[in-house]
Amino acid sequence: MINPSASGWIDKFFAQLKNRLPVHPNSHDFYRSVRDTGFIYGHVVSFSNLDTKETKGWTTEEITKVALLNTLYDVYRLVNKQDDPKSFIEKGILFYKEMTPEGFDFFKKVLPAGTQSHRLEEILDERIRTNNNILSRNFSHILTNALLFMDILAFRQYLLNNEIPEKYLKKLEETVMSIVSLALKTKTERSTYDNLLIKLFESSVRYTKFSSINTDDLEKLELKYFTSKPEKNYLLDMAGMAIWSDGKAQESEIDFLYRLAKQLEINDEIAAESIASFHLFIKMNRKEIPFFRYSNPVKHFYDHASQNVMLLIRRNKKRLVKELSNNAELMLLLTHSTHRNLEDKEKKKIKKQLLEICKTIPSLTIFLLPGGSLLLPLLIKFIPQLLPSMFNENLDNE
Repeated sequence: MINPSASGWIDKFFAQLKNRLPVHPNSHDFYRSVRDTGFIYGHVVSFSNLDTKETKGWTTEEITKVALLNTLYDVYRLVNKQDDPKSFIEKGILFYKEMTPEGFDFFKKVLPAGTQSHRLEEILDERIRTNNNILSRNFSHILTNALLFMDILAFRQYLLNNEIPEKYLKKLEETVMSIVSLALKTKTERSTYDNLLIKLFESSVRYTKFSSINTDDLEKLELKYFTSKPEKNYLLDMAGMAIWSDGKAQESEIDFLYRLAKQLEINDEIAAESIASFHLFIKMNRKEIPFFRYSNPVKHFYDHASQNVMLLIRRNKKRLVKELSNNAELMLLLTHSTHRNLEDKEKKKIKKQLLEICKTIPSLTIFLLPGGSLLLPLLIKFIPQLLPSMFNENLDNE
């Protein structure tokens, strides 16, 4: 089984791909395949080359991380026409070094003697953590992850040119933001959903401020800069996500999509496929996509976080039991919490001592991130459920 949060998961991933699908025959087939998985839309619902049993129990971040690796490898295979995980991993590390030169020093410090695949694991893990705030990351991940396809397009450029063209990522991001801005302007009324869309794009971009986009004419965009089918299809799909955000599309909005397709030199058949694909994707997966629960983001956060906390505790149960067993005071306080309300002073002690334990267990450092303290009540709640015998013994000894 692959555990995308454990060291060595990339090697296990490639070990599972002995019976991989053939290399995509062309770039449009590649893009369509990626879109079908949901990666383009920021919500992965399937993998074309992994058994579903492998992905059972994965968190949203773990699914996204593996999908990013998988899509990077697919574009590597598309450009180089070969299966070579070792070469791909080397290229991937060099690509991210060029893409984020300032942040790359961090990986060197963390993994001075790590294997190449281990280094790439750390890079991908850091890459998907776009939002530092726990609440915003859990809530806005569909847009954050939709913009991850920019990594794929930049990696394609890197493979073709042995470097990322100057300002390519900034140009791509600015164009996406401009198109989304123009798409929203076609709406006669701005909904709560549309306002949220803008906020989430703002929190997801790296080079651009949405508020600084002042494009007022589609014809003024330098769309000829983008020549490949994946680039053009992606720009069209991002416009489609903005327009279909309220579940309805007016004639002016549909007209905008077709005008954009014409500017991108995409035929009407492909444009219609883009519109239909997103509509079908939302229809089939709406209930599972956090973005469509904007009416109660806090409730969504706790529902989503509860699942993740439970999973983390299960995976680290032995280590957690060991650490708790060595802290008699904490065990006693946690036991008391199961049958009475703790005093503020006791709650502070539990919080402080649990955070100290989290520092010793890498997978639980999520509780140390900004906003992580919001999850501590969930951790306290689940510990007695997973360690009933230990708590019963403490109750007997009181």
